[in-house]
Amino acid sequence: MRAMVTGAAGFVGRHLIHFLLEHTSLEIVATIYRRHPQPPYNSARVQLEQLDLRDEAAVTEITARWRPDFIFHLAGQSYVPVSWQHPWPTFDQNVHTQINLFRAIMANGLQTRILVVGSGEEYGAIRPEDLPIHEEVPLRPVSPYAVSKVAQDLLGWQYYRSHGVHAVRVRPFNHIGPGQNEMFVASSFAKQVAMIEAGLQPPVLRHGNLEAVRDFTDVRDTVRAYWLVLNQGRPGDVYNVGRGKPVRIRHLLDLFLELSQVTIRTEPDPARMRPSDIPTIICDPGKLQQATGWQPQIPLKQTLSDILNAWRAQIRGPGVSSHTL
Repeated sequence: MRAMVTGAAGFVGRHLIHFLLEHTSLEIVATIYRRHPQPPYNSARVQLEQLDLRDEAAVTEITARWRPDFIFHLAGQSYVPVSWQHPWPTFDQNVHTQINLFRAIMANGLQTRILVVGSGEEYGAIRPEDLPIHEEVPLRPVSPYAVSKVAQDLLGWQYYRSHGVHAVRVRPFNHIGPGQNEMFVASSFAKQVAMIEAGLQPPVLRHGNLEAVRDFTDVRDTVRAYWLVLNQGRPGDVYNVGRGKPVRIRHLLDLFLELSQVTIRTEPDPARMRPSDIPTIICDPGKLQQATGWQPQIPLKQTLSDILNAWRAQIRGPGVSSHTL
């Protein structure tokens, strides 16, 4: 059997492919947008394909050639602040690409199971009575990114209902881990700590809103949930993916300061504040757990240590021990 992973060179894509290599016997077609000087996966089971998912003819051709049993659609624009500056490219990268995959499945007469990856950001303007957030909570998106994810999510339902495409929808909450872009809060903290330890920046860590409460899950637990739900979830249905534990951003920062090898002071940075920020987001993962038996396995502090060690290794060089991919 064969799986196609879009966005294979991205943060989640790399972790998912490593999971599939370790825990399944699938052949994997890994699509990337830009050519890599070296293949990012050292396995004969991974076939690398350069593909612009906005090119419908190219998507149809590659899907016909490989005829995947599973598609994990992870490609897209994933950073909320970028969507405020570039809303239309965000829709182009998130919605257009997914429609092309749906149409390719239909054009080629495939029975492919496709994972539609939305976001916990879809819930948006959460009210206290909505917590913890279950799948029936109304969607009130407050950023262009979140609206693009609502569109992806509902298109998954529509293509299942109208055309019988085996789409399973997920709404992942904050997922973090080694290798994540520094634009995201945990990786930003970790990189700054590693830079300070290496003497490459003054001992001041800059941060945004520390009072926001979020639900953080290790990306390695998240990709395991993706595999389970695509196999065991009901087509057309939607599942939250998250730990279900509230964590204040201030606590996340305090844990990184505990892990630091030097003394660091902190300063707020207005540039890191969002135009619209939801105070508290907590996931109710009960539906996912009931359907698949999934439970998070990696403790938060272990995740943060792994993120920090990955940045230490990248900044200081290969002599530093690191838990990476």
